This record gives sequence, structure tokens and C-alpha cells, in this order.
Amino acid sequence: MSTSDTEVANLDLLDPTALADPYPVFASLRAHDPVHWNARYKSWFITSFDDVTAALKDPRFTSNRITPYRENVLSRPGTDPLLREAFGVLDDWMVFKDPPDHTRLRRLLSRAFTPRSVSRMRPAIEAIAAELLDRAVEHGDNRIDLISDYAYPLTSSVIAEMLGVPREDRDRFKDWSDQISGLVFGSLGDDERHRRGARGMKELTTYLGELVADHEKSPSDDLISMLISARENDDSLSHDEVIATGVLLLFAGHETTTNLIGNGILALLDHPEELRTVDPSDPARVNGLVDELLRYDGPAKSVVRLVTEDMVWRDKQMRAGERVFLFLSSANRDPSAFENPDTFDASRRPGRQLGFSAGLHYCLGAPLARLETSIAVPTAINRLSGLAPDPDDSVSWAPTLLTRGMTRCPVRYGLTSGSTH
Repeated sequence: MSTSDTEVANLDLLDPTALADPYPVFASLRAHDPVHWNARYKSWFITSFDDVTAALKDPRFTSNRITPYRENVLSRPGTDPLLREAFGVLDDWMVFKDPPDHTRLRRLLSRAFTPRSVSRMRPAIEAIAAELLDRAVEHGDNRIDLISDYAYPLTSSVIAEMLGVPREDRDRFKDWSDQISGLVFGSLGDDERHRRGARGMKELTTYLGELVADHEKSPSDDLISMLISARENDDSLSHDEVIATGVLLLFAGHETTTNLIGNGILALLDHPEELRTVDPSDPARVNGLVDELLRYDGPAKSVVRLVTEDMVWRDKQMRAGERVFLFLSSANRDPSAFENPDTFDASRRPGRQLGFSAGLHYCLGAPLARLETSIAVPTAINRLSGLAPDPDDSVSWAPTLLTRGMTRCPVRYGLTSGSTH
């Protein structure tokens, strides 16, 4: 066995080096074992562009990974009763459903996220971005964490505003979101994280339930009222489905865009010559930039599917119930699909990148994420002159196989040419 083969056989994608830069690992997997059984994670890793694209559209790979996970957790002795309620909410999430349930929910929700309806948020996004940067500059120390001070509060404020959540309540959602992540992403047997997630879910659904009840009595011009009134062929969302969708949007509606904005700014700081090729007033060029940011270092590292039946996939025997990670990040760097894939090129023609997945589960919020990114990235770079990574601090990447994003991205600005402090 060659050194590369040994490395593939023992790879750990949660190793700090792989978290910081997973792309050499993905290149090795694509070259040596593109459909790889990983004993460490007891899962299949699929990494090539063609295979990931095909699997995303193959019904033998189901999105319903929550059912077996729920059954495993709830079968444990002494399970917190709130966990059953929490998983009931997750059961109503569109991302964990296959047709026909997925088709129904997506049809009812799609009208809220059309490019036309999303474009109405432009003034609000611009105002929030300016407010956050003004607040950072007022501190006067020429430092900012692009995640906690900018990308996260921007995206969470946008989705909260769309849902009609009062401004004074928005800080509460970060705690709830952090707690719920222990349920959504799994907890490796950590029952305390399950209990925290269940309590967070209970508090959030109680809050949203009251908000939905108010909107049912007095509709307004926001997303919750739109969800309540969504109707197609005499079908509509139930009260519980509106609440569950609100939880999904508040939890997941900001994470993808937070990662995209943070990763995007960092990529441009590493490639300042590319930023100069983009005219912020040219929508086509900005759209091309966002597309390349999605391809080069997109916000979703992978999506998870379960095998529904015994089958042979690319000469590998897969068994029903086995877990599969479809690595979007790897597919987007596949040289068989993209010329010079490891080169960041803001003028690259927009194409078939998988930053927002593909097929039935193509990200419903993609128009909103694109709009937020097209505003937030150039606004930050133009507003914070001399923006550069903080030489006295370091970036921290989220330790997960699913998302590609930072928990911290410390930067400095206002630096003169050649300055290091």
C-alpha cells in the first residue's frame, strides 16, 4: 500500500489540519478511493463531482436520516419526555423528507423564497450590514471578528426580520440555535446535549407558537403570515408545520449564509487581486463572484443520506441503512468538472457548482443567501479599508463533517501598507 493509500485508509476529517484545509484530503480520496468506506465514521464518503451529483438525484439515497436517529435516542432508558416533542418538530422539517411529503412542503414554501420576494429585503440587508460595521468601527481598536461581529448577526437579523421577530428578542435565538444543534447534528452519545437541545427546542417552539397564534389572528407583511396563508389546491401548512418551519428557518436559514459570507471574505483576503476584478455596481459580475465563492470554499461541506436498499454503487457493495456523506466541497474541486479547480477565479463563468446542493433538495433559500452575500462581502471590504487577517490571532473552524465554516475569523483593518500591528 502506498503512503497515499495509507493516509486515505486512516483519514480523519475532524483533524485540525483537515478542518483548516480539507481539500488535499478530498483530492486524495477522489484519486485513490472516490467511493470510500470510512471505518472511523462508519459511513460511506462519496467525493467525485459525477458521483455526488448522481447520488443527490438517486432515490435510493434517502434524506430521512432523522427517523433511525430518533428511534435510537428515544429507545434509551430514562429518556427526557421533552426529547419526544423535539423530535416531533424535526419530523416536520422538509430537509428530512422524501417525496411526496417533501414535494408538498417545498411547493407550499417556495413562494416565500422567489427571487422577486427576496429582493424586497435588499434595503433591510444593506441597512443591517452598515449598522453592524458602524458598530464595529465605533470600538476604535481596528479589530473585528467577521463571524460574531458581522456575518452571524447579519444573517440571523435578516431571517428574524423576515419572520417578524421583534428586534429585542433576536439575541435569544443564538442560544436556542446552539442548543438545538446537539439534536440536529448528533451528539455522539452525549445525553446532556440531548437534554439541552430538547429544552432549547421547547422554549423556541413555545415562543414561535405564540408568534404564530398572534399572526393567525392579525396577519402582517412577513414570512410567518406568508407561511400561514400558503395554499396550493386546497392544501396548506398546519399550525404545527408553520411552527416547525419557523424553527428550521431560524436554525438553518442563517448558518449557510454566515459560512458563505465568512468563507467568501477570507478567500478574497487571500486573493486580493481577484477583488479588483469585480465591480460592485455590475450585478452580473457580483453574481459570478458569489458563484465562485460557493464553488471554491462553499458553506456546506457535505450532506447526509441513508441507503434504502442493498445495492452496488460504483463497484462497492452498499447495505440498506448505511450512512453516506456526499461531499459537496470535494465535488466542487473535482478537476474532471472544473478547470484549475484549486484556483480562485472571480471571473469564472457561473456553472454547475454544488454549493447549494442539487436535485430535489437544492437549497430553497439560495436566492436569499446570494442576495445577502452579494451585499455583505463587498460592503465589508469597501467599508473596512486595509482589511486583513489579524496577525496576532487565528481562525477557528467548526469541527463538523457537515458544514464548512468558521466559529471565529479575527481580522484587522485600517492598516497602512506594510504594517503588521
